[in-house]
Order: sequence, then C-alpha cells, then structure tokens
Amino acid sequence: MSIKIAPSVLAADFANLQSEIEMLNASEADFIHVDIMDGVFVPNISFGIPVTEAINKHATKPLDVHLMIVDPDRYLEAFKNAGASIISVHLEACNHLHRTLQAIKELGCKAGVALNPHTSVQLLEDVINDIDLVCLMSVNPGFGGQKFIANTYNKISQLKYLINQKGANTLIEIDGGVNKLNAPLLAEAGADILVAGSFVFSAENPFETIKSLKNI
Repeated sequence: MSIKIAPSVLAADFANLQSEIEMLNASEADFIHVDIMDGVFVPNISFGIPVTEAINKHATKPLDVHLMIVDPDRYLEAFKNAGASIISVHLEACNHLHRTLQAIKELGCKAGVALNPHTSVQLLEDVINDIDLVCLMSVNPGFGGQKFIANTYNKISQLKYLINQKGANTLIEIDGGVNKLNAPLLAEAGADILVAGSFVFSAENPFETIKSLKNI
C-alpha cells in the first residue's frame, strides 16, 4: 500500500483558507488533517467547530479531525456534524477510551487514538481491534514546526508488532516534524499515513511537495 498524506491545515494561510483547501483538493493528498486545540489539554488554541465547518464546505477530501482537547466525548457529535470522517481522541484525555471509540463509530466515523511522545503503545493492547487509526505524535502536541522525535521509529515498530499480533487492521499515522528526509524512513518502519503541516504549507510549491511525499 502506498503511503497516504494528510496535510495539516494548522499551518495553512488562514486569510486565504478557501484557496488553501482548493489546492489540497487538487493535490495528491488523501486526507485533510484538522488540528483542534483547546488551550487546556495542549498549551495552544487553534480553532473549533465553525472553522471545521468552513473547511468542510470547500473540501472534497475526507477530514481527519484530531481532537487535542479535554473531555472530547462532549464534542464528538458536533465534529461529526461539522464534517469529520475520522475523529481521533487522545488516550491521555479519555477516562473510558473503549466507550469513546464506540461512540465515534456509532456516529459513522472512523475512530482514531492519538498518543503523546511519552505514552507507551502497549496501553492500546486491549482496544487495538477497536481502533481504525493510531496517531503517533512525533512532537509534543500544541505547536507546529517542531523538531521530529527520533524515538518515533521505535514506537512504530512496537505498534506494528502489536497490530499484527492481535490481527488488527489499524493504520499508523505519524504527526509532527515530517519532512522529505524522515518520510522514507517512517514509511519503511511501517507508517501508513503522514501528517505534514509546516513542511507542506511553508514550501515554495505546496502542491509539488505533497506529490513528492506521496511518491517517496
């Protein structure tokens, strides 16, 4: 399976959001990654439901919504209604993860779980068969443009082993510090989806940058 690319609109030009989304529509991107931050779970505030609705109004690619918020259960239905195809919640923010995953699936969305850099993949052992996508944070969540954490390669290997051991169909997504140097190594390690924000939107030609990632 070829690698899938999910550009993060956190790094887009918000003054020209419609044109940025239309560029992603025309590109080889597979998903549009939407980072929701509440200033509590992470030390930053990004945007919420109205901006997600605005993105969805123009998007022709599925929205991959990453909730970096406390008590995400309160907002699952709202983000589904705003256009989410995938909803990922942080393990660290969920008291009853299995219940949350079931709630996401009952809404008709793919269910994702995100892990911070310090969180062990072994904590997913009992729910891996209920997870469509695991988002491994390869930077500390909250801000774009951070340096990639090299231990991510080990976590991919551990997670891939767990997925195979349990006979699951879970995809592995990497979020943070992805670039043309580490993208081939991440794919080789077993990643299925690469989230790229600053690397795409800061490029001279974002369209071609997405194409180069897609064809690593």
